[in-house]
Amino acid sequence: MKKPQIAVLLASTLTALGVNTAQAAPIKDKTYHFTILHTNDHHGRFWKNADGEYGMAAQKTVIDQIRAQVKADGGQLLLLSGGDVNTGVPESDMQDAEPDFKGMRKLGFDAMVLGNHEFDKPLPILAKQQKWANFPMLSANVYRGNKPMFEAYKIFNKGGLKIAVMGLTTDDTRKAVSPDNLQFSDTWVSGHVSNPKSTAGIEFRKPADVAAKLVPVLRTQADVVIAATHMGHYTDANHGSNAAGDVEMARAVNGIDLIVGGHSQNPVCMKAENVRDDAYVPGGECKPDRQNGAWIVQAHEWGKYVGRADFEYKNGQLNLVKYALIPINLKKSVTGADGKKNKVLYTDEITENPEMLAMLTPFQEKGQKVLSVEIGATNGILDGDRSRVRSQATSLGNLIAAAMQEKLKADFVVLNSGGVRDSIADGKITYKDVLKVQPFGNTLGYAELSGAQVMDYLNAALKMSAGSGGFPQFAGVKAVYDNGVLRDVFINNQPLDLKKTYRLGVGDFMAAGGDGYPKLKGVNPSYVNTGFVDADVLKAYIQKHSPIQAASFEPKNEVQRINPPSVDVAAQKP
Repeated sequence: MKKPQIAVLLASTLTALGVNTAQAAPIKDKTYHFTILHTNDHHGRFWKNADGEYGMAAQKTVIDQIRAQVKADGGQLLLLSGGDVNTGVPESDMQDAEPDFKGMRKLGFDAMVLGNHEFDKPLPILAKQQKWANFPMLSANVYRGNKPMFEAYKIFNKGGLKIAVMGLTTDDTRKAVSPDNLQFSDTWVSGHVSNPKSTAGIEFRKPADVAAKLVPVLRTQADVVIAATHMGHYTDANHGSNAAGDVEMARAVNGIDLIVGGHSQNPVCMKAENVRDDAYVPGGECKPDRQNGAWIVQAHEWGKYVGRADFEYKNGQLNLVKYALIPINLKKSVTGADGKKNKVLYTDEITENPEMLAMLTPFQEKGQKVLSVEIGATNGILDGDRSRVRSQATSLGNLIAAAMQEKLKADFVVLNSGGVRDSIADGKITYKDVLKVQPFGNTLGYAELSGAQVMDYLNAALKMSAGSGGFPQFAGVKAVYDNGVLRDVFINNQPLDLKKTYRLGVGDFMAAGGDGYPKLKGVNPSYVNTGFVDADVLKAYIQKHSPIQAASFEPKNEVQRINPPSVDVAAQKP
C-alpha cells in the first residue's frame, strides 16, 4: 500500500473512532500545571459511618478547597473515579445508588470507569444512573455485537493541554456478576435501553489488548494519556485467580502516563519497587507504584481517601510533583487512662459541606426508616471480615451456609465468599445488618448430583485460590484436601457414596458460572432456581434461631487444607 493510501486509511480509522485528528501542540517552554483527584470503590457510602468517618459531605469540603487552591495557583483539575459506585450499603442499594450518583455530580466528577458492580442490577438501572450522574461513564473494552457499548475515552482540554482519559473494566466482570444482568438490549445509545428484554449479551474484552490498540491513537490526539481502570493493583503482577490488573497492563502497553485504579480496594503505597506498603497508616507518606513509565494510584475504598496527584508538563515531559492520600475523617482506636478504647482522628477533622448534607439527608432518612427494624440478636461476633472470609472458614460463612441448607433442604451447600460483604456485631441484629452482609439480592437454587459429580464440584471449589471471591464456605461437608487431592469426604456426616444422589444448595449466581464455578444453570436438568432471596433467607433463619450462639458456628476444621496454595495477599479484596 502506498504512503498516501496509508495516511487516508489512518485518517478514516481515527474518524470512525470519533477522534478529532486536528491537535494544537502545547506552547514551547511553557509549564502546564494540573491536578488529578481520584476515588474508587465507593460502594454506596454516600453517608458517614457510625464513627463519623468518610461520607460525601466531608469529601465535598476537601475537593472544593483543593479546586480553589489549584485555580488560584493557575492550575487545572480533573476529578476521576475508579468505578464500583454500586452495592455495599443498604440505604444506597434500596435506592439504586441515586444519592451516590447525584452526590458525585455535585462533587463535580469529570469521568468514571464502569466497575463490575455497575452491572449488579439490570441495564435499565444503569441507564437511569447515567442520567443522574450526567458525566461520562467510560469503558473501552465492553462490547456488544462487535461495537463498544460505552464511550471508550474522553479528551479534556485543560488550559491548552489535552488530557485523554480512557476507561477499562476488568474482564472478570462476566464471572463476577449475575449472567442474567449481562443479557442486554437490542439498542444501547447514551444510556437508553430500547428493549431490555432482548437476549443479546455483551463481551468483556481483555483490557490490555484493547489498550494496546487505543493508546497509540490517543497519543496522536492528546499530550497526556490516563487510564481510569477497574482492574485491581496486584503487587508485582501476582494476581492469583483474578484477571490481570494494572501492573500487568502497564508492563504490556507503552504510552500510558497514569493509571487511576480500583477493584482491589487497597491504598497503592509502595515501600520499594514491586513491594507494597500494606501497613500504610492514614496521613502518612504514600509513593505510587510505577511500571513501564506509568504511575499507578488507588485510593483504597468507600471514600476513605481522596487521592491527589499534582503534575507538571513541559515540552513533552510529564513530572509528578507530589502525591498524597487525604484521609476523610478516618479514626484509630486508642486505649485511654481508664482502660476504655476510644476513636480518635488520624488527622484534623474535616467539616461536612452543608449543601451536600441537605441533598443527601432525605435519602439517608428514607433508608433508615425501613432498615432499622430489629430482627434478632447474636451472642458474639459473626465474622465476615473480607480478608478472613476469602481465605478461611468463618462463623458468618458457616451461618449463611447453614441457613441456605435448612431452607433448601440440601445435603450440602457451597457458598462463594465474595457474596459475604460484612460482619455482624455482637448484640441486636437489624434488617440493615443482614443487607450489609448480602446486598446483591441473589436468589438461591439447588441441583441433584451423583456422588461422582459431588467430587467434581468440590474439587472445583477447593481449587479457588485464597483471597479470591470464589473462595468457598461450606455446610454439610467434611473433607481433607491434601496437596490438591480430595479425600475422606463426608456429606451430612456420612461417607460420600459415589452412586448416591445428593442435593447441592448454591446461589443462582454460582449456578450460572459466577466466580468461575461449574455451570449448573442450563446445563444440569435438575437445577431449580427457587426464587428465594439470600438476604431474606438469612433474615428468616436469624429470626427463627435468635439469639444466635456465634460460638456454635465457629469453624472446627471441617474441611482440612494440607499444604494449600499460599494466600495471595494482593488478591484478598477483589
